[in-house]
Amino acid sequence: MAEVKYKSIFISDVHLGTRGCQAKQLNNFLKKNDCENLYLVGDIIDGWRLKNRWYMPASHANVIRRILGKAKHGTRVYYIIGNHDEYLRKFLRFDISFGKVRILNKTDYHAINGKRYLIIHGDLFDKLMNKNFKWLMFFGDKLYAWLIMLNLNLNRIRSLFGLKQWSLSKFLKSKTKEALNFILKFEELISNYCREKQYDGVICGHIHTPAIKKINGTDYMNCGDWVESCSELVEEKDGTFKIINYG
Repeated sequence: MAEVKYKSIFISDVHLGTRGCQAKQLNNFLKKNDCENLYLVGDIIDGWRLKNRWYMPASHANVIRRILGKAKHGTRVYYIIGNHDEYLRKFLRFDISFGKVRILNKTDYHAINGKRYLIIHGDLFDKLMNKNFKWLMFFGDKLYAWLIMLNLNLNRIRSLFGLKQWSLSKFLKSKTKEALNFILKFEELISNYCREKQYDGVICGHIHTPAIKKINGTDYMNCGDWVESCSELVEEKDGTFKIINYG
């Protein structure tokens, strides 16, 4: 299959180092699709989980090799730090890069459509990341990991009966008013910040909910994740932004 050439590809929340990561699908997508710019919008390597228990199978390592290979062959690769890879933030003052991959806390993006977007993971707009509530974030992360493992086993059973993949956590989020309110509040906070800073919009991740929409006149685009939805945001050569659900 010929490679698809995009202006830019934006990927977030891969969570390499966790059992829920859909690394094989991501490696397949990166193999078949090329771009001028590749933005890794946070939570690519899950430092929270790796700190407690090392897990890095070949499929996960292959994703890292694929990304470094693209950088070596001319793709401009930017790694935006998220909360699960926040350990990298202490090195930001050194303006670090790794194998031609530039590591940043946030950056500006000038799109083909003439608009200026803020690219940021989004955890800085999550009130639970406040040091007084961070313990709750860690607890929620463990609960989420348990749900993903339960979902993986459930989908193995469904596949035996020829049924499609199904996301338990996505179903629970859609049925839980508090989770929906959190997502809407997050989207509103980050969009309002961008409007105040005179950005035309934002490209982010963090909440594992892919989206392209207008919020109070601001373009809000969320890349999604590679745990549940296997989704990414792309900018085509004609300036069109779209979400691809690769899974």
